[in-house]
Amino acid sequence: MRLLPRHRVLKARMKTFLKILLLAALVYLAIKFSPVLFGAAIAGLFVACLLGVAGLSVLAVLCAIALAFAVALSPIWIPVLVVLGLISLFRRTEAVPPRVAA
Repeated sequence: MRLLPRHRVLKARMKTFLKILLLAALVYLAIKFSPVLFGAAIAGLFVACLLGVAGLSVLAVLCAIALAFAVALSPIWIPVLVVLGLISLFRRTEAVPPRVAA
């Protein structure tokens, strides 16, 4: 008593054989192309390192410009902050603080 016809069993075995053959071909290609991929990965890491250094340089320049503006404008904004702080310190709040239920 057969559960599957003979041609179905052969097709299933052939599919498995083709899958194994395809896997072997992919492994062969991966081994052959690994030096090229390794070189490309090293080149990519080098480019990323250069871009990171350039990005940090640009960030440092922008921080220096922001600090220079803050120092240059300090005669204006420091007294304004002092006045605003004193106003908020002595201002009376109209809002009633919320009660804490015990």
